[in-house]
Amino acid sequence: MSILDLILLSVALAMDCFTVSITSGLIQRRLVVRTMIVTALMFGLFQGLMPLIGWVGMSFFSEALESWDHWIAFGLLAFLGGRMILSGLRPDNEEGSFDPTRFSTTITMAIATSIDALAVGLSFGCSGYTTFVSILLPIGIIAAGSFLFSVAGFLIGSYAGKRINFPVEIIGGIILIGIGVKILIEHLTA
Repeated sequence: MSILDLILLSVALAMDCFTVSITSGLIQRRLVVRTMIVTALMFGLFQGLMPLIGWVGMSFFSEALESWDHWIAFGLLAFLGGRMILSGLRPDNEEGSFDPTRFSTTITMAIATSIDALAVGLSFGCSGYTTFVSILLPIGIIAAGSFLFSVAGFLIGSYAGKRINFPVEIIGGIILIGIGVKILIEHLTA
C-alpha cells in the first residue's frame, strides 16, 4: 500500500472515533482537556493495536475473528448507547449518568470503535506486510489519524455542546447504536 492509501485507510478507520468524540464533547458541554487527550490517546492506541493483533493472529484466528468482530463491536456500542439513552431519560438528580470522563467508558469506546481495525490487520497479513518492521508504518499512520480525528471531534462536540439545550445523551446514544448497526450491516452484507 502507498502512503496515500494508508492515510485514506486511517481516515476511514478514524470516522467512528471522530463521531464518538463529538458525542462525548456534546455530553460534557465544555472542553475538558484531560478527558480529550486521554480519549484521543486511547482511541489512537487501540486503533494502532488492533491491526497489530490482527496481523499477528492472521494465521491462527482469521476465520473465527471475521465471523464475530462485527457482533462484538455492535454489542459494545449498543450497550454504551443504551446506557446513554437511559441516562438521558433519568431526572437530573439521579445517579448513574453516562460519563465520558470515566476511564472504563473510554476503554469500552476505544475497543468498540477499533474492532474494524482488527479486520484491517488481518488483511495486512495478506498484503505483503511480512515483518514486524514493515507493519509499523501502517500502524503508526492509523493510530495518528485516529488520535487527530478524536481531538477534532472533541473540540467540535464541546463547542456545539455549549450551544445546545436539549438532552444530548439521548442523541449520542442513538448515534452510538447507529454506528454499531452500521458496522453490523456492513459486515453481514459484505
